Amino acid sequence: EIVDCDWSSDVCSSDLVKMLIYMEEMERHGVARAPEQGVTQVGPILMRYGTREQQDYYLPRSLAGEFIWCQGYSEPNAGSDLANLQTSAVVEGDELVINGQKIWTSLAHDASHIYMLVRTDKTAKKKQLGISMVLANMKTPGITVRPIRNIAGHEEFCEVFFENVRVPQANLVGGLNKGWTVAKALLSFERINIGSPRRPQYALQKLGELARAKGLFADPGFVDKYTALELDLADLGSLYARYVEVVKRGGVLGQEVSMLKVWSMEAWQRLTDLLVETAQEYGAMPGAHDIDGVDVDVLSPFYYARPGTIYGGSSEIQRNILAKYVLKLPA
Repeated sequence: EIVDCDWSSDVCSSDLVKMLIYMEEMERHGVARAPEQGVTQVGPILMRYGTREQQDYYLPRSLAGEFIWCQGYSEPNAGSDLANLQTSAVVEGDELVINGQKIWTSLAHDASHIYMLVRTDKTAKKKQLGISMVLANMKTPGITVRPIRNIAGHEEFCEVFFENVRVPQANLVGGLNKGWTVAKALLSFERINIGSPRRPQYALQKLGELARAKGLFADPGFVDKYTALELDLADLGSLYARYVEVVKRGGVLGQEVSMLKVWSMEAWQRLTDLLVETAQEYGAMPGAHDIDGVDVDVLSPFYYARPGTIYGGSSEIQRNILAKYVLKLPA
């Protein structure tokens, strides 16, 4: 049985608004990445596409933090071109046997569960039609996790290998070969999350504190740069508020939400560039430092902003989506 949440209902709309408030408050306090995908992504998807059994089992445990989720989407040859994924799942009785590899799997080494896209029909006329979404416990035999050290020296991303991993067919979300529909819905939740103005606003706050301490608001050149970024964030905040209103009304986020992701991440990168420039020699030093009386960690927001134009669908892919589906430009 598929239990489809009525997004126009007061309860559903209210819960989604609460989720947005939760994300905004986390970001307002400078939390760039928290292990809450069970709340922000898996939860809404199971509410809409999950069976009653899946909802009863996964939702309360995810909400309580008992289950920590990671996302198994990207592969070595399927990143922005996600439909090209090759990790396979073969039906054997009541089980799926999974073989393949995922990469750039954020926080997989700390996760208890994974939601992932797998290829269940290699003969489908369109690649998207042969994909399913499946849930798995990370302790299932055959799953191997290898952390990847990033430029900041942190092990945030991982490779995940699947060798004859057996999971029940009951773990399919939305049904066999219906995963692309589920994935597109999930990405709309992800893009409004990624597109929140709170992370760049936090960087702007730190930039303003540092600039005041260094007396840079007396420099017309700096003021020009700062004001342009401040206006970028004002535009971003207005755009974000528009999509939040859609969620509040119980509406469906369309392809145009890609614009939010592009503007947010690129503005964030421009802000952290100026933050590093303003910090001068401290811009090359990791960790928090007292710079003219202001305690600020310059490199952390800079590092976290770098992949922002890649994860969740690269800026190039987002622009293609906008060109094709929103502006209706010829291919």
